[in-house]
Amino acid sequence: MRGDHQTLALVLFSAFVAVTLAITTWVSRNRHGSPEEFYAGGRLFSPMENGFAIAGDYMSAASFLGISGVIALFGYDGMLYSVGFLVAWLVVLLLVAELVRNVGRFTLADVVAARMRERPVRVASGTASVTVSVLYLVAQMVGAGSLVSLLLGGSGSAARAWTVIGVGALMVVYVTLGGMRATTWIQIVKAVLLMAGAVALTVLVLLRFHGDVNALLTRAVAHSDYGKDFLAPGRAYGGSWAARLDFISLGLALLLGTAGLPHILSRFYTVPTARAARRSVVWSIGLIGGFYLMTIVLGFGAAALVGSDAVRASNAAGNTAVPLLALDLGGGAGSTGGTVLFAVVAAVAFATILAVVAGVTLASSASVAHDLYASRRPRVPRQRRGDRAERPAAAPRGEVSVARLSAAGIGAVAIALSLLAQDLNVAFLVGLAFAVSASANLPVLLYSLFWRSFTTRGAVWSVYGGLVPAMLLVVLSPVVSGGPDAMFPGVDFHLFPLENPGLVSIPCGFLAGWLGTVCSREPADPTAYAETEVRSLTGAGAV
Repeated sequence: MRGDHQTLALVLFSAFVAVTLAITTWVSRNRHGSPEEFYAGGRLFSPMENGFAIAGDYMSAASFLGISGVIALFGYDGMLYSVGFLVAWLVVLLLVAELVRNVGRFTLADVVAARMRERPVRVASGTASVTVSVLYLVAQMVGAGSLVSLLLGGSGSAARAWTVIGVGALMVVYVTLGGMRATTWIQIVKAVLLMAGAVALTVLVLLRFHGDVNALLTRAVAHSDYGKDFLAPGRAYGGSWAARLDFISLGLALLLGTAGLPHILSRFYTVPTARAARRSVVWSIGLIGGFYLMTIVLGFGAAALVGSDAVRASNAAGNTAVPLLALDLGGGAGSTGGTVLFAVVAAVAFATILAVVAGVTLASSASVAHDLYASRRPRVPRQRRGDRAERPAAAPRGEVSVARLSAAGIGAVAIALSLLAQDLNVAFLVGLAFAVSASANLPVLLYSLFWRSFTTRGAVWSVYGGLVPAMLLVVLSPVVSGGPDAMFPGVDFHLFPLENPGLVSIPCGFLAGWLGTVCSREPADPTAYAETEVRSLTGAGAV
């Protein structure tokens, strides 16, 4: 991509960045620096606004770039991501959305600590939340690097590296200046742009084949590497027993991981009531459902019009399938239509990345400040009725300052890891984040909400019992070493045959929580559980 392509796309990039920075600046002038304002935007958003923001937070680079790329390369097997990301929202709606809003205040640890000893629970849960967030950030930054590398004509690792650093710097600015309110409006704008872009591309693909889906699939089969097998399962996750188990592992991670994502759970605290939180999820399901159905059309459209070989030649992981599809739909390289459509899609994809990294960074910095930092401060008894545990006595403004500083540190770690993972598919990287989320966060969340006998030791064991195996298995998997597509292709220390650890680490999290509870010397307090149960179901005493 050279000449007009670069100029127009960079202009659109700059326009979006300028608009979002203006929003951030305007919001920062109207803030008063309280934790409620910084973490939850004052809880002033309507269900529709929050639903759009949730959709903007969830429909990431993995969705727009990664899923379509996997489908373009592997066909049927790539649709697992589209289906898994969508179905996961039923778990969120039915099990956690309303209850989390009633019990918690700012973070996941608030929910777990409502009936436990706070300090060990907050440290464990905060550590897991930061780990999941960093993994999620890596996926978004890898997508940004792939996108700008294509824009600059495949300029290599230098362009990717500077793009990753630039995205990291922008996300720190968004979070430190604007907090949740600015991040929410950025996500709303991004959701509207992304849906409009996806609809436009989907309509153009279908018009190219006169609405005949069979003709689209037939062309995709002809331009793929697998022939008719392109529409059958087994191209990415078939053949060996390890690949089949990997398919199951990924499905479990996608289905269960959403309910434990810190940046998604934190969005339920930005509305005034639990009913509003539930309605927010309904709004987001409608938007997200339509979007993921369109990713299937875009993936097969890229295979049919661009070809699997061309997609792979541009980016081995398939992350540039949608921009290449836009270029073809607009009239091809060198045409005005192709230039404009490519530039618009590239700008929308970049907007997607910026909005998501801002939300994830805010959630992780909140975990550092509200859970890890505040848990180390002197403690005073809670005064509000129903809050029997103690909570840290951290000064509100001091806690917010720590959150802003931690955003920079988290950004630096995410940048460093992103530079090592530039050749991996972004949807696959998000699958790893979902596996860690489902292993470390979901078991402790469900046990805390629904198991009367659950104890503090069980909570701590559940978090670490899922987090440590998940991270260890990722390090020992073929993702890190042992193959030409690994992070470190020159070495081989992989011992675990699966690429996604969810099949092993998710049961480990649930088992560790049960084992810690039955081995606990400190029995659960039935009164604390009763208070939490009433609060979760009725909203009585909710912040």
